[in-house]
Amino acid sequence: MNSAYSVLVVDDEPSIGKLLLKELTTPARAVHVAASAREARELLAKNEYEVAVLDIRLPDANGLDLMVELRQRQEDLETILITGHGAIDTAVEAMKLGAFDYVTKPFNLAELELLIERAYQRTYLRRENRRLRHFQGQTPPVQLVGNSPAIKQVRYLIEKVAPTEVPVLITGESGAGKEVAAHLIQTLSKRADKPFFIKNCATLQKELARSELFGHLRGSFTGAVENSEGFMAFANKGTLFLDEIGELPIEVQAALLRVLENKTYRRVGEKEERRVDIRLIFATNRELVREVAEGRFHEALFHRINVFNIEMPSLRERREDIPLLVEFFLSRLTAGQAPFRISDRAMKCLTSYDWPGNVRELRNVMERSIILSENSLITEHALPREFLEPARAEEEILTLEAKEKEHIAKVLNFYDNNRSLAAEALGICRKTLYRKIRQYNLF
Repeated sequence: MNSAYSVLVVDDEPSIGKLLLKELTTPARAVHVAASAREARELLAKNEYEVAVLDIRLPDANGLDLMVELRQRQEDLETILITGHGAIDTAVEAMKLGAFDYVTKPFNLAELELLIERAYQRTYLRRENRRLRHFQGQTPPVQLVGNSPAIKQVRYLIEKVAPTEVPVLITGESGAGKEVAAHLIQTLSKRADKPFFIKNCATLQKELARSELFGHLRGSFTGAVENSEGFMAFANKGTLFLDEIGELPIEVQAALLRVLENKTYRRVGEKEERRVDIRLIFATNRELVREVAEGRFHEALFHRINVFNIEMPSLRERREDIPLLVEFFLSRLTAGQAPFRISDRAMKCLTSYDWPGNVRELRNVMERSIILSENSLITEHALPREFLEPARAEEEILTLEAKEKEHIAKVLNFYDNNRSLAAEALGICRKTLYRKIRQYNLF
């Protein structure tokens, strides 16, 4: 995602405009405010917006008509309506016309901010899907989905290293997206139109690993009935991605080091060296420093492939990306079907889970949940049982807070808001009581 996106707020009440400008503006979100439809049109002529927040009642236009007009001028724009309780039917009609959602006055600022973020995620995915439809090449396009600081850093590193020729080592837990990162490096490299081969070293048979990578001559070992090329020849002029490099037999690692240092290799049974022009990308979920210390990985090779390291964060380290990943997988897995939705309760279960299998596990869970959904709605009942426990525990904590707030309010009411008597009855000091009153807004 880009580092910032733009929100247009259209409301004729100056207090609301000032509040939203102050509270919603962040380094990742620019907010522009218009007090009328005319001002909104002027801003729209100068800027591109991802989300618009519109009051249904404006002095110079009907909010629904303006919503339709804005979406005609900027087709990716998502709209959120602000309405009074007496105009909810109008807001529902706006949903039918394509509005993302609506809030009623007086609205909850945190709720509105969450809606804006979700609306932006939909806009972003729509633009990305359109861009990817124009992707040229035989390799299926991939996306590094997320807007968390950790993913932004990964994206930055990829953009910097991709145009170079240096080897890249991608580390991180299984399922965290190492292969996706490798694809993006290839896509942004000078070899984007050249061959891109992927080989998981864990699938190499120990006895045949050297042959698979470098090829062999006929008769060089039992079963070598004819000459054969290896992955080095196949990926020549292009890129070779060696996944799970920590699984490569150590006796083959020295030959790989020669490729990195001299751009040469020998097929098994061959005396003459061959030259190769190849970009190498590596990935592992092992701690290679420990593997080197324990003699399972070639030290010189480690230092040679560790020129540029990209650490892929686990999903539990970037929980804020889960809603966007859910939207992404829903759009990919249900292409051509009616839009699928996910309930707030189900989303809470997903964000509370620890994800030992990372993004790969999330994709599998979404695939299962689509099958178990009802009327294109994914609820918590479509999720595996283990997902319900963390959310239930969090809910119980929130319930205890609610009970404490209710109890303090009753005691204050019983003593006619005499805070000294209330604190004594509650068994807490007045300072603690004042803090609780501020915490729970019991004024």
